[in-house]
Amino acid sequence: MFYKLYIKIDKINKIYTDNHSKEVKVIDDFNLDIEKGEFLCILGVSGCGKTTLLNLLAGFEQATTGKIYIDGKEVDGPSPNCIMTFQNFGLLPWRTVQKNVELGLEAKRIDKKKIKEIANQYIEMVGLSKFKKYHPSQLSSGMQQRVAIARALCVEPEVILMDEPLGALDSITRMKMQDEILNIWEKKKNTIIFVTHDIDESVYLADRIVIMTPHFGKIKAIIDVDLPRRRDRTSIEFLKFIDKVFVQLGLNK
Repeated sequence: MFYKLYIKIDKINKIYTDNHSKEVKVIDDFNLDIEKGEFLCILGVSGCGKTTLLNLLAGFEQATTGKIYIDGKEVDGPSPNCIMTFQNFGLLPWRTVQKNVELGLEAKRIDKKKIKEIANQYIEMVGLSKFKKYHPSQLSSGMQQRVAIARALCVEPEVILMDEPLGALDSITRMKMQDEILNIWEKKKNTIIFVTHDIDESVYLADRIVIMTPHFGKIKAIIDVDLPRRRDRTSIEFLKFIDKVFVQLGLNK
């Protein structure tokens, strides 16, 4: 399915120092190769190092030891080619939908007319054309998430990092947003690294699932999800993959 190694995480370790000057290891000897255009889910319990790993990939933090490469270049800081979306959306409340989406384009030094055209394209893609003049407080949480995704996509990043972006949504809205994200991914074929603690979500979305150990940020297992898209959550095959993940997490004997 994939043809090019795109992201290489090479022997990453991340150690913090706590308030008592004690070293705490959060990521431990983490190695992973990710292909261009892959949809990868990282699954694990809270505190296992998932968000720290995304911060390292985004260049917001630096590893204590080891290196990360994206398209052959070492990650040494944030890049417009690698965008991160957050669970709390990060929208500016005083800006409309239109202006929030345009925010990421304003640093690209293109004319205002072009900025508006590009923003409109992605607002339409996420189905919010009728809400361009609305402010975040006037939108549902699912709509706010779509604004955040449109803002990330409009700068046309090669890599999108998603840190439990649907965790605050109700189950019905969450499933709808999973389909929205898949629609966008199928059109643009960005490389997506999606952090979640939801087993069903990981099986529904991912080409591969990386399961992390509860502590010290190690890989416990990698599962190839070779089910055809779109996936039927009620099918025997889907439920078998759910069971595989449960076994790897030690939740099903």
